[in-house]
Amino acid sequence: METIDKIQQDIIEDFSMYEDWADKYEYIIEMGKTLAPLEEKYKTEDYRIHGCQSQVWLHADFDGKNIHFHADSDAFITKGLIALLVKVLSGHAPKAIIDIDLYFLSEIGLKEHLSPTRANGLASMVKQMKTYALAYQTKQVS
Repeated sequence: METIDKIQQDIIEDFSMYEDWADKYEYIIEMGKTLAPLEEKYKTEDYRIHGCQSQVWLHADFDGKNIHFHADSDAFITKGLIALLVKVLSGHAPKAIIDIDLYFLSEIGLKEHLSPTRANGLASMVKQMKTYALAYQTKQVS
């Protein structure tokens, strides 16, 4: 399994191939299309990430060692953003997810190019993923 840092570096490299933000947004939208469909039972208020303008649902499974994230959104760019986070964080241990600095977000220029509401939504997505990791780490320890 690739490390979180390696995946972040790969994403930074992928984004560097695009010169303008129209192409980068297109790439983000394409990332959203790579998400596996989220089961309908997880598209409920219990799994919705609050703080996002569009609807985003996030579910996490824990195999005793690593967390596997599953997500969906009703908006193309938002779905792409959660897909990027799932790509980076899914399949890793809770502690690695809690401790990681998601530097790829600023390296690819995302923070400067998102509207304030999308930036808040992105922060909410990261917070929810780290909250799952914290909960599973607590289960792992006890």
